[in-house]
Amino acid sequence: MLSLYSTDDQLPTYSGYKSYRTATSGRLSSHWGLPASSTLQDSRTNANAALVFEYCYRFINICKSYFGKIDEEAVKNNFVVIYELIDEINDFGYPQNSEIDTLKSYITTESIVSSSIAAEESSKITSQATGATSWRRADVKYKKNEAFVDVIETVNLSMSAKGNLLRADVDGHIQMRAYLSGTPECKFGLNDKLVIDKNEKGISDAVELDDCRFHQCVRLNDFDATRTISFIPPDGEFELMRYRSTSNVKLPLRIIPSVTEVGTTQVQYTITVKTNFNNKLSATNIVLRIPTPLNTTTAECKVATGKAKYVPAENVIVWKIARLQGGQECSLTASAALTITTTRQVWARPPIEVDFQVLMFTASGLIVRFLKVFEKSNYNSVKWVRYLTKAEGSYQIRF
Repeated sequence: MLSLYSTDDQLPTYSGYKSYRTATSGRLSSHWGLPASSTLQDSRTNANAALVFEYCYRFINICKSYFGKIDEEAVKNNFVVIYELIDEINDFGYPQNSEIDTLKSYITTESIVSSSIAAEESSKITSQATGATSWRRADVKYKKNEAFVDVIETVNLSMSAKGNLLRADVDGHIQMRAYLSGTPECKFGLNDKLVIDKNEKGISDAVELDDCRFHQCVRLNDFDATRTISFIPPDGEFELMRYRSTSNVKLPLRIIPSVTEVGTTQVQYTITVKTNFNNKLSATNIVLRIPTPLNTTTAECKVATGKAKYVPAENVIVWKIARLQGGQECSLTASAALTITTTRQVWARPPIEVDFQVLMFTASGLIVRFLKVFEKSNYNSVKWVRYLTKAEGSYQIRF
């Protein structure tokens, strides 16, 4: 099953059905907040590498839902529960049931479970795990029926020193929280001009997605035919869809750097930030990390908007802007003093890294046209949609 070993320990093996063996050495992985690990999977036929990675990511999400965070301390404190989860998820060497709600119904963190409801709950669990919708129970009830949809996109940008676009793509996912009674049927509509097939690309004003991945509750036939996402949602929070786009990416911020080396003792900076979206929107939590040479002693910064300071431990000037309205721009001027070294080395000039968040804006252009909920009791439901575009160290401008 699951074992924790130091990298110096002898590599263990787990013998399963029909010579299916797995072995894990070292610490689990960087996702556990621990050092990297090595994983060995051995079988008589070629293993599905995508299945192995998907299982690892899914198991991390399951553990986070149980323990809140994954680190060495959480693994030690909850080893028995982790062992039970792995034993329940896998059968005959293959993942079978990884639905969080289903697992939580019969693998709990409490030491004693009430026996008075065991028979009734056991029947419901069996029906859920073996039924057509294993991800949802039919007896869910809410006083107020609501559905929250979050379209979250991460922008990846690499701009050359001459202003040429080296890379611009979007990693997005649609996160949903469904608090709906019964077994509702949901229909989810995206842009009218949504292109996924490579043969259809080139249509003007179209949103082009390179690939999509859906939750297992989605009926793929309906999406292929009408680009409508039909599904019976799991109860609570889940990821409905994940996608990637590399065409027609709308960059929310434009960074214009001007960096001049004055001899060997000084570097002068002029950095301008411009917004590329409607003036009704605003970018928040903007952070620019502007690199300085390794032999920098001090740096003086002047800004009209936000706060800027030199961080010698990281050799960067950090410029923080709480909020910047659409259509506005702001600038930073700075001067870094350098020490004279006996052997002069060419400054590598690492890129400027930018973090930000923009609400109600999508870099890919993806929008939700409608969300309809159908249920046999015909109750009224409230639907909420929110858009968020962000960058976390992946928005880089060279100078």
